[in-house]
Amino acid sequence: MSKRIIHTSSAPAAVGPYSQAVVVEAGKTIYLSGQIGLDPSTGELVSDNFEAQVRRCFSNVEAVAIEAGGNLSNIVKLTLYLTDLSKFASANAIMAEIIPQPYPARSTVGVASLPKAALIEVEAVLAL
Repeated sequence: MSKRIIHTSSAPAAVGPYSQAVVVEAGKTIYLSGQIGLDPSTGELVSDNFEAQVRRCFSNVEAVAIEAGGNLSNIVKLTLYLTDLSKFASANAIMAEIIPQPYPARSTVGVASLPKAALIEVEAVLAL
């Protein structure tokens, strides 16, 4: 199996021992690492506001997807991690604005905390 590591300065740099994304299977499947609402130019959360973090998460996912040769329409699986599941409907509404139909498969998981005190993290799998 060959794999290609994806890195773009248009999304935040990894804050641990992982890559932004990995392309496998001759470039047909891309596994994106989780993205939180970090501004790639500062490495800090864009805001304490949940909705702003959700939008930045998807913007970061899109930047990594484009660098890997895909886009948001190539997403086949999303996983959302929320520190407050009462924000589920808000995350859904924003996702519906950003992710093109037909929507990918998705899981949403409630978690106690996320890196840098983020309120949401989004990871994705793309198929090209």
